[in-house]
Amino acid sequence: MADDYRRQGFELERRIFELDIKCLSLRSEKPDDDYLQNASAILEKLKSFYTQGGESSNLSKLLQDYTQVILDITFFEENKLVDQEFPEDTSPFKIQQLLQDLTEPEVLVAKLASGQEVQSVLGTELLECLYWRRGALLYMYCYTLHQRKQWIKKNKDAFLKCIQEGVRYLMRMLQVRNSVKLNDGVVLHDSATASILSEGIFSDTHLLTMMYIGEMCFWAVKYEDCSSDTTDRKEDHLQFRDIGTQILNKYVLACEGPLHGQGWNTENAKEILSILQ
Repeated sequence: MADDYRRQGFELERRIFELDIKCLSLRSEKPDDDYLQNASAILEKLKSFYTQGGESSNLSKLLQDYTQVILDITFFEENKLVDQEFPEDTSPFKIQQLLQDLTEPEVLVAKLASGQEVQSVLGTELLECLYWRRGALLYMYCYTLHQRKQWIKKNKDAFLKCIQEGVRYLMRMLQVRNSVKLNDGVVLHDSATASILSEGIFSDTHLLTMMYIGEMCFWAVKYEDCSSDTTDRKEDHLQFRDIGTQILNKYVLACEGPLHGQGWNTENAKEILSILQ
């Protein structure tokens, strides 16, 4: 058991030094990038820990720092893809690589902290961010593909698969925290805050996630009827119309109710709802 733990610890150490090499390479492209600078600073701290022969007395903190490095480096790489408008030839491979990188912290937690919940090791915000970043990446990719009508005609099933995967990640993000039950002894003096927390809306990112899910469900409904692959995936297939309707209704109620006047627009959500319902 000790040997297994030590071997798995070496895996984390190896990945840290590999990420350091990658970060140095990316910084040569843009030395002043804030995210790469932050990643580099954390990596220096992690490398120092290992070169000084440190023991993993606080494994949770090591994994949290490692996760933050992953988030910073992949954010830089994602921005490059967005700036390049997701090149058709290289984007599928690069996106899968980014999704794999953003999944790795959970994999390492399962290996190094077996028996512990990922959320208890990484913390709520980091876990939410990992799901959000994977879902948002696929949203941005699908948003770009949605404007390439000729590409979709030839690759409809691949497009729907990306949507399904993206919606799943975004839904997982919304499920990380439990909604606040107002009868659980929770006292909230602001009724507006109480209302949105009871719906599981804890931040602007949660609201944006809901809008992203609604849009992706709309795209799926628009194209899935013509897809030859939908019957093959019936058991695992998301009910896009139902999910989009439920999420966007909740979004509209929040934005026009407790968050009225806070700058959230509901026109697009209502237009999509008129089609989905």
